[in-house]
Amino acid sequence: MILPGLILILVYSYGPMFGFIIAFEKFTPAKGIFGSKWAGLDNFRYVLEMPESGRIILNTIYIAIMKIIVGLIAPIITALLLNEVRKELFKRGIQTIIYLPHFLSWIILGGILIDILSPTSGIVNQVLGWFGVEPIYFLGDNSWFRYVLVATDTWKEFGFNTIVYLAALTSINPTLYEAAIVDGAGRWKQTLHVTLPGMASIIVLLMTLSLGNVLNAGFDQVFNLYSPQVYETGDIIDTFVYRIGLIDAQYGVATAVGIFKSVVSLIFISTSYYLAYRFAKYRIF
Repeated sequence: MILPGLILILVYSYGPMFGFIIAFEKFTPAKGIFGSKWAGLDNFRYVLEMPESGRIILNTIYIAIMKIIVGLIAPIITALLLNEVRKELFKRGIQTIIYLPHFLSWIILGGILIDILSPTSGIVNQVLGWFGVEPIYFLGDNSWFRYVLVATDTWKEFGFNTIVYLAALTSINPTLYEAAIVDGAGRWKQTLHVTLPGMASIIVLLMTLSLGNVLNAGFDQVFNLYSPQVYETGDIIDTFVYRIGLIDAQYGVATAVGIFKSVVSLIFISTSYYLAYRFAKYRIF
């Protein structure tokens, strides 16, 4: 039963690793991998010497960390609020509504957001206009673009994580709440001293595992929303690799950037699994 899965991993995950050789060559498609001239570490030096390299790495880390932080806080608050709802039908309806965007691709959501955030006809700017606010070019202004990425990514994904935290809430022993009530604790103190400590292991686990995504700021989202006007604050490693690799045909340089990202991601993922085991007793096996 495990054989088909192993074959898929070997073919689609380990097989392409042979192409890493391209990072050490002046690769030309006509000559192929074995015919291209060996370049050693020249591609890596070229990448590190590019003036925009530092900015792209900082953009990636900054956007990814903001997504991790907000993506952790929003579902916890939502789960706590939904846990207080006593009307089961209303509660399940809210869960369904906030969970739906998770199933939509960024191709669809990108088109919707471009229309909604349009500076001329977008509904957001129309509402702001009622309060005398000048139109804002959310997707073309460097001061706004990062926050739009974080807000829209959170809107799309927080419903999924909310379900995880709601499941954690069901594992809390009800007698703990009864004891807290006997001691005179109100709803707020029950949340602080019973609910949050009961969710602590799941919160720590998801937080530590998310460290592996520090260099994954979301290619699909950024690619469908960004433009040359916001390269300064919105260009990330993945979109940079796409441009220099597929558009500019600098395959060796793009592969070198990909290897750099993979090595750093491996370090973060290894660290996150260690922290997950250290603080949440999480084990892969």
